[in-house]
Amino acid sequence: MQKIEGAVTAPQGFVANGVHCGIKAHKKDLALVATDRACPAVGVFTTNKAAAACVQVSKAHLANETARAIIINSGNANCCTGGRGYDDAMQTIEATAKALGCRAVDVLQASTGPIGKYLPMDKVLAAVPGLVEGASRDGGGTAAEAILTTDTRTKEYACTIDVEGRTVTFGAMAKGSGMIEPNMRTMLAFITSDAVVDRAFMLRALRDAAAETFNRITVDGDQSTNDMVLMLANGHAGNDEISASRGGEAFRAALTSVCSALARMIVTDGEGATKFVEVVVRAAASKVEAEAAARRIANSNLLKCALHGRSPNWGRVMAALGSTDVTFDLENVDIAFGDVEVTKGGVPVARDENRLAEVMAGDEIRLTVSLNQGSGRGVIWTCDFSTEYVTINM
Repeated sequence: MQKIEGAVTAPQGFVANGVHCGIKAHKKDLALVATDRACPAVGVFTTNKAAAACVQVSKAHLANETARAIIINSGNANCCTGGRGYDDAMQTIEATAKALGCRAVDVLQASTGPIGKYLPMDKVLAAVPGLVEGASRDGGGTAAEAILTTDTRTKEYACTIDVEGRTVTFGAMAKGSGMIEPNMRTMLAFITSDAVVDRAFMLRALRDAAAETFNRITVDGDQSTNDMVLMLANGHAGNDEISASRGGEAFRAALTSVCSALARMIVTDGEGATKFVEVVVRAAASKVEAEAAARRIANSNLLKCALHGRSPNWGRVMAALGSTDVTFDLENVDIAFGDVEVTKGGVPVARDENRLAEVMAGDEIRLTVSLNQGSGRGVIWTCDFSTEYVTINM
């Protein structure tokens, strides 16, 4: 696999665009990603029971197994808007399909922004024809900009793999900064590829990649109502069909790499974040218990505040661990910040204070908790809490 320049339009046959239609006061707020023909499409969605209209519609359309385009608005979640919200999502899709000359069922839709507000449909529908007409291979950057909310920067990635002598390309863009919590799908991400790939295999690969990446991140423990990851593969690479037995390993690895890169970007751009934190729980009784412990520790608001203040407050780690149902003996727990062990057997140990201060001052911190119960390992990516997080969410 090789990382390349570009993003969602890097694969052959994809175009994109982003415009300002008037949902937001000034910034771009309407984006399109499209290809020249209906192609295999898959997705994973939020498990939030208050799912927005876009989640309902896109799930229904994916039952058709193909898609040609995705239209995304930011600045309005179109969630908790009842039948009118669903109709508005469908109107957006139908207008996009008309401009593209395709079936409405081959258009997927995503929204992000505040909950409980109706979309200004006159503005959205007026902007769709120009959005579609202006879509190009150079439009990936404007599309990535148009899907942002409280994000401070765009999140884009592209890479290639070789499949029996054919170059297959992946491209992607994402948004996410707040309302980020593991349990899928805590952001929006859109992945494109020019691969010829078996759809059922692609769906399994996306689910597995999401489980290993997007489902391992948390900023604030709040699960969104609108989150989804959508993927289209248009087959322009002309390779022999990828499946579990043909090129599947390389495809899975590349897709997981794309998702991992986007997930890391989301955490790094967490609302008010100043530090990227990797929480590793190892030697747990099982993988499930290791992941549960890592998630609880990563979601400790007290620990997040301590990390922002550069404080190696391992007592907050122990308190978070103790609030779980995970199997452990206090006298067997070891804790380290970076390469500095602060707790051995559940009690404090002598440590190099100067080295520890260096670790806590870094932009990236690894927190390792060893339970010494078995071979289970779990990893969660999170960030610190600053006063800026409170300001953004007031």
